[in-house]
Amino acid sequence: MYKAFYHLTRNPFELAPDPAFLFLTKKHSEALATLYYGVKRHKGFVVMTGEVGTGKTLLVRFLLTLLKKSNVSYAYLFNSKLSSLDFLQYMTGDFGLKTTGTNKSALLLDFGEFLVARHDKRLTTVLVVDEAHHLSLDVLEEIRLLTNLETAEEKLLQILLVGQPELDEKLDSFQLRQLKQRIALRCQLEPLSPEETKGYIERRLRCAGANSHAGTLFPLDTIAAIYRHCRGIPRLINTVCENALITSYALRKRDVTPDIIDEVAADFRLVPCGATKDEPFI
Repeated sequence: MYKAFYHLTRNPFELAPDPAFLFLTKKHSEALATLYYGVKRHKGFVVMTGEVGTGKTLLVRFLLTLLKKSNVSYAYLFNSKLSSLDFLQYMTGDFGLKTTGTNKSALLLDFGEFLVARHDKRLTTVLVVDEAHHLSLDVLEEIRLLTNLETAEEKLLQILLVGQPELDEKLDSFQLRQLKQRIALRCQLEPLSPEETKGYIERRLRCAGANSHAGTLFPLDTIAAIYRHCRGIPRLINTVCENALITSYALRKRDVTPDIIDEVAADFRLVPCGATKDEPFI
């Protein structure tokens, strides 16, 4: 709707986790390097946590685009509210296995043969579990047992658990102490800083076709207002910026003003905190 008016080729603030829009902060770069290293070096268990909306799924999607280029097969589990049997059936199905049975022992036997066959061809196999903080203790224990599929030198299955900070709390529980000891690498995503928020917005605008006006469509005082309301959470930034562009377009404004951000934030019940309007932004 507003693309032609602002000379954009696509919507810059879509909520879908498109890897093309990934903005690598220092923390995001560290997390990506940790995940990639864990998979390629066959470290077994890797855990990434972060608050809601900090970009975990987007980072994982970007990682998977990298892994596709290097003979890595993966299963991606995004519905983590499953029973143990449902989990195994979903996992083997996503790997494309034609299993010989539906009971747990048959599924595990087929899956073990699949992993050994891939290992013999020097291929890497990865299980990615998103929203892992929702996993039941039974399923987490099932996942731990999958790491017993190994050779004398390395794990046959690489496992990435991705979730909110509640996942860390769950892994700290007494019942999961065996799983916790098997975690080889951990990383954490954090909200963007004020400077990173500016870079994030301008990066997405450039990806959407903005050139010289990528730094002027959202002036510095407007970005400061965005940060006050969104506190560096990328998902909230996308929502506020998308709606702010729609409002600015309706008013035929060539840039987005702070009062528009305040209006949009109020509509979404976002309460500003931290820096005030009179404090310097960056």
